[in-house]
Amino acid sequence: MDELVARVSAALGVDAEVARTAVGLVLGFLQKESPDGAVAELLDELPGAREAIESAESAGTGGGLGGLMGGMGGLMGLGAKLSGAGVEMGQIPALGHEIFGYAEAKIGPEKLREIVDSIPGLAQFV
Repeated sequence: MDELVARVSAALGVDAEVARTAVGLVLGFLQKESPDGAVAELLDELPGAREAIESAESAGTGGGLGGLMGGMGGLMGLGAKLSGAGVEMGQIPALGHEIFGYAEAKIGPEKLREIVDSIPGLAQFV
């Protein structure tokens, strides 16, 4: 998990805490939205991932309009939560690239494809 956080931090130019929160938000989104076991397998391959999810969800990211949109769910809600955590919309493609590239190395392209295919609209971020 620390390696992924470091990669995200470097790619986005944000501090490690923002990167950890962003990773936690994305992994939490995948855990909630993907109906199959591939996400559980990914989380098992990332020690500390479940803790990062819990921490990100309890951080209360996204006050104001971000909080309102974050309650919408789906990719739009995730974008609002990421924005509230300090990730700009223009940084989201790089965030996705780092997380999904790392995930592919951990669980393989077939399992990653299962996750991506199970969530409408997610493919644009891989």
